Amino acid sequence: MTTTIYHHVEQLLHYGIESNLITKWDIDVVRNKLLEILELDDFVPSEVSDPAEIELRELLDTILDWAAEHNLLVENTITYRDLLDTKLMACFVPLPSEINNRFAMLYKDKGAKSATSWFYDFSKKIDYIRTDRIAKNEEWLAHTSYGDLEITINLSKPEKNPQEIAALKKVKQGFYPKCLLCKENAGYAGRVNHPARQNHRIIPVTLEGEQWFLQFSPYVYYNEHAICFSERHEPMTISKRTFTRLLEFVHQYPHYFMGSNADLPIVGGSILAHEHFQGGYHEFPMAKAEIEAGFTLERFPAIHVGIVKWPMSVLRLNGTDKQQLVEAADYILKKWLDYSDESVDILAYTNGVRHNTITPIARMRNGQYEMDLVLRNNRTSEEYPFGIFHPHEEVHAIKQENIGLIEVMGLAVLPGRLKEEMSILAENIVKVDFEERIQQEPAIVKHLAWAKTVKEKNPQMTKENVSTILQTEIGIVFETILHHAGVFKRNDNGTKAFYRFIETL
Repeated sequence: MTTTIYHHVEQLLHYGIESNLITKWDIDVVRNKLLEILELDDFVPSEVSDPAEIELRELLDTILDWAAEHNLLVENTITYRDLLDTKLMACFVPLPSEINNRFAMLYKDKGAKSATSWFYDFSKKIDYIRTDRIAKNEEWLAHTSYGDLEITINLSKPEKNPQEIAALKKVKQGFYPKCLLCKENAGYAGRVNHPARQNHRIIPVTLEGEQWFLQFSPYVYYNEHAICFSERHEPMTISKRTFTRLLEFVHQYPHYFMGSNADLPIVGGSILAHEHFQGGYHEFPMAKAEIEAGFTLERFPAIHVGIVKWPMSVLRLNGTDKQQLVEAADYILKKWLDYSDESVDILAYTNGVRHNTITPIARMRNGQYEMDLVLRNNRTSEEYPFGIFHPHEEVHAIKQENIGLIEVMGLAVLPGRLKEEMSILAENIVKVDFEERIQQEPAIVKHLAWAKTVKEKNPQMTKENVSTILQTEIGIVFETILHHAGVFKRNDNGTKAFYRFIETL
């Protein structure tokens, strides 16, 4: 068995060569690093028949199985396996200075698109972006009157088993790094309650004269799913500086969009403690949506403003004058922060606590700067304790999490549990006695009311078409969720209310 592990180490070295992660001059040093991690003090060379056919994930899993058999893992769980395979792949990752220089040279010689494409490919080769897990995600398009919404059932982020959850309770909470976005994560070994990041590298970016960094999400939801974050661990805020930074970023990386989650709970993202943006090389459904009505602001004549045809309440600004666009966005933000309209449940403050904010998204389009401002409000009520402009309880069986930046733009990131639930539902909903069957299935009983509606709408449902029908109906639910999150509803009363706000501008 030991001879076999030597061969696997040799295969991993060949993978590094074939992937251009190392050169022949690095082999001895990298081999010795790998042997140290695997607690091997000897090595027997072997031939690798076809290095080009080495499949990284399969190879790493084989090495991890060997490590488990030889007591190199505390427990043979996903968490401990991730800690070890990240440590192994870190042997192939250069220091930040070398990565930064390569990126900067590509940016200078071939442009921003080539630089980010190289860094994205590199992040996949070193297994920081775990492509094998991302491939498990289920994806499809949902056809709506707003265009094709994108639906994803997220299966890429592994769930912790009961033993791991129990172990987490015993682990002392650390304060380094302060959060998952801090720059100190690069190269960090990780622990049971914090992912390993030895193979993680970040690219310096200057915004407004301040130090920010660019990285990719390890569980990408779309092409080149990027995160741009401040070097300082400071809370998220939406302000004039947010607009300036976003437009400065897309000026430097014109093939990317870049947006910010809102800065309030319920309508914000999952990490409000660290100032950051999300972007990437992808055109979302909202970006493709047309303008329903256009107007100009007297104070900002160079900026075109339009209402976007979208379930949520979105104003789109564009123009060639970057500074005037920033001023216009800030003007709208300030108006919105203090705006109330009780007829549509919008109150700016309750007992001095702010409710209004904006989710902004910037991009370049046809040589112009463009920014979408999505109006948000995080009020709760007795009827809607989770949020008035949040997914209502009727859709919680499908999704109850915050509607953040990605969902706002038309990409549903749905919980992994739905894959099994929809499989069980598909098996039962086609039966004549489907209601009784669903009531006897604990995993899907929460879907009963929805299943009745789906069955009524699709009387010709069969075993052959049920999966397609369920996907279509999930898309309709996501459209409903976006309507729930919209502050001005797309009905006569909501439209009039939206125009009342616009009149204040």
